[in-house]
Amino acid sequence: MAAIDGLPPLRDVIQRYGLDARKALGQNFILDLNLTQKIARTAGPLEGITVIEVGPGPGGLTRAILSLGAARVIAIERDTRCLPALAEIADHYPGRLEVIEGDALNTDFAALVPDGPLRVIANLPYNIGTQLLVNWLLPPSWPPFWQSLTLMFQKEVGLRIVATEEDDHYGRLGVLAGWRTEAQIAFDVPPQAFTPPPKVTSSVVHIVPRPNPIECAAARLERVTMAAFGQRRKMLRQSLKPLGGEALLARAGIDSARRAETLSVEEFCRLANNL
Repeated sequence: MAAIDGLPPLRDVIQRYGLDARKALGQNFILDLNLTQKIARTAGPLEGITVIEVGPGPGGLTRAILSLGAARVIAIERDTRCLPALAEIADHYPGRLEVIEGDALNTDFAALVPDGPLRVIANLPYNIGTQLLVNWLLPPSWPPFWQSLTLMFQKEVGLRIVATEEDDHYGRLGVLAGWRTEAQIAFDVPPQAFTPPPKVTSSVVHIVPRPNPIECAAARLERVTMAAFGQRRKMLRQSLKPLGGEALLARAGIDSARRAETLSVEEFCRLANNL
């Protein structure tokens, strides 16, 4: 494997610092720097861009992002074992890498970069990836703090993000992502690309915000989708009963005999707006 910079191979870094991937932290490391560059390139040209990365681990994706010219990388890392390895990268790219030790779920990302173009690129820890995405999809104001999201998920989650009505994978996540963004699966990554190999294939998903999404209150849309898909095999008159059932559906002009997976994003927004 050809090096993308003058830093040591990732296998050597992992061995030197004892960075065995921990299941409790949702860690699966990618050691192929050519692959990490492919992930970073999916976000588009990075020259002059600030990038936020969550869960950099030993820094494979971090190195790829920096090698492609990102002006600044802000990496959020919870595992203190990884900090010395990331410090080596920071020394190699003076003034361009800031490492923040902390929990991404408790991080105010918008406050990290008050202005300027910002993209998020991350091989997200499996155990917090979906919740982080929902947080980024539902900020109080829109457009969001980010210009794009280029994220690694388990393939099943990726399919749920890009799904539309009548798709077997369509659910709450597809509605929330489809409401405010345009999302596509860029490519799949096989288990053997990771250390240790997970049991499933992964997917890199690229997400960009819609400039003018349908007017809708995020909290209401969350309530409607949670109720509808919580009993997805039932007719909407039954699954939405706690929210008004027949009366709510009548106000929104939606047949009460339909099921959640048949409704478009626009129809879910109508339900939310009539709640």
